[in-house]
Amino acid sequence: MIKRKKYFLCFYLQLFDNVCCNKFWKYTINGPGVDEDPIGLFSIEDNHTGKIYVHYPIDREKTPFFLLRVNIVDCLTQKIVERSLFLHVEIGDINDNPPQFAKEKFDFILKNNYNLDHPIFQIVAVDLDKKGTPNSKVTYSLVSQVPSLKGSGFHINDSNGEIYISGCLNYEVAQLFKLLIRASDHGKPPLSSTATINIAVEDGNNHMPVFIKGNAQIQQNVLRLFVQDHDSPFTSSWKVKYKILHGNEGEHFNIVTDTRTNEGILNVIKPLDCENLMERKLVIEVENEEPFSTCEKGQHGNGMVSTATVTVEVTGTNDFPQFHPPMFTVQELDCAKPGTLLGRYNATDQYGNTKNIRFKLVHDPADWVTVDEFSGVVTTVKHVDRESPHLKNSFYTIMVIAIDDCDPPQTSTGTMMLFLSDKNDNTPTPITHSMKVCNTEEKIPILVKAVDKDLDPFLGPFTFELDDPCGNIKNTWKLGQKFDYYVELLMSKSLQNGNYRLPLIIWNKQGFLKKQILYIRLHSCSHGSAHAEPTKDSQGVGGNTVLLICVSFISFSGTLIFLLWYSFGFAQKRPVVSFVPEQGIQTLIKYNEESENFLTTVIKCILMFLFQASI
Repeated sequence: MIKRKKYFLCFYLQLFDNVCCNKFWKYTINGPGVDEDPIGLFSIEDNHTGKIYVHYPIDREKTPFFLLRVNIVDCLTQKIVERSLFLHVEIGDINDNPPQFAKEKFDFILKNNYNLDHPIFQIVAVDLDKKGTPNSKVTYSLVSQVPSLKGSGFHINDSNGEIYISGCLNYEVAQLFKLLIRASDHGKPPLSSTATINIAVEDGNNHMPVFIKGNAQIQQNVLRLFVQDHDSPFTSSWKVKYKILHGNEGEHFNIVTDTRTNEGILNVIKPLDCENLMERKLVIEVENEEPFSTCEKGQHGNGMVSTATVTVEVTGTNDFPQFHPPMFTVQELDCAKPGTLLGRYNATDQYGNTKNIRFKLVHDPADWVTVDEFSGVVTTVKHVDRESPHLKNSFYTIMVIAIDDCDPPQTSTGTMMLFLSDKNDNTPTPITHSMKVCNTEEKIPILVKAVDKDLDPFLGPFTFELDDPCGNIKNTWKLGQKFDYYVELLMSKSLQNGNYRLPLIIWNKQGFLKKQILYIRLHSCSHGSAHAEPTKDSQGVGGNTVLLICVSFISFSGTLIFLLWYSFGFAQKRPVVSFVPEQGIQTLIKYNEESENFLTTVIKCILMFLFQASI
């Protein structure tokens, strides 16, 4: 066995033949490492003594062993006089390879309600030294965690590299963690390498929606139910869906969600017969679109579902008008123009008549449409927008009631589901354009997230870039690690407290872009977190601007007063011109006189405009 050494030409072994010794015989070797690649590694310096030497270091990871052929040759006849001997040379291992990770940085997204019992990630490092030896045995350790929070952290299994959460993550406190992981072998001396893991935290559904007790409202013959949910608004963890558990066996009712307020809207979709049943009790439950879960041990996947009981009293004697069908779907292109015909409601009374039915729009949260009172035809009055918050899964709900001419009049509700197909009409936009950031010695990255209201394939991943044509911004700010839908914003150096304006360009996957302005306010505080606030830069006109307007107004007013004085003074001195009717020149007009009233009107308008602008 040959141990690799740092110097060249070392003695390996000496050959010896115990059968016969002849001064005319010599030793020869051939094979890999002699006259085959790698050539020149082994040699016999003295053919008669049989001493074999090694000429340069050997890489065991490339060639773990060599098979050499040894012969005894007659110097006179050059013939082999003994049977060949095969020499197996095994290369011994030294610890010259540190454990290596697949890459230096790993990025992934983690819900804040992830189960503590399950590993969130497994990182693996490979050591190329000889297997089964201390040189290739790997141990993992967590070097650092940024930010370091009490009660919210991570730990790693030192033998297999599995990473676990030490405590529940709080989305409101930190949305990004950086872990530095080290892998070390057990060689002498031990070798190691490191890798960085970036963990973006998302708000999960760890709060159940709850009905607000005794809080319900009847509007235009529909009942609205109110719930409360403490998860992030307008996410799948906050959005709710309602279900009638009991009391709707005849399918007389349906309940839909108001996507803007999360309220439940209970409607009557089939006529109720008061003679059969005067009172009905409906049991309604509410839950989120995303399943509830919590990171607490023993509670994962459990949650108390909130229910409400609604009592419906049937007081009318006439049967309700009926829609045919009570719910239907129409499709239209996103950004359809005003005046677009969407569809038509069809309703009859209990006897199949249509002439005594009137239609009234009761649910159009974005005020997009109008309905003809007599025909039930629905037409747009505004541009429709698929990215409106009033849509759910590209569907917009329009509700109309049909009213008969009975005394008292009876009504029923028809629902049109408007499906809007998407097109690439939005650019990526930062979630917030203004951020208030703590200015501390520890430069914590500022996480800038962007959204695009379009659907795939008009979404991300996004491309972020600071618009810095003059090269001034790079001296103060720079972009750090870039992810699919967010980017790290870093200070290039220590900056003073104050306001900073950063031009930011964001592309979507189709190359659709728009220049955005990001306002950063640095201030001193006791903690290093960043949070967004509404920008105050555009809320009013500054003092310098008002002063400039006032000075311009005074100067311009003086000039206009002079023009008025000159105009009227010149008019008084102008000679009077008379015409003789019989001379045929009555059609000639002195146009400089006609311009007096026009000039005066223009000056008055300009003065009025400046007066309003100065206010």
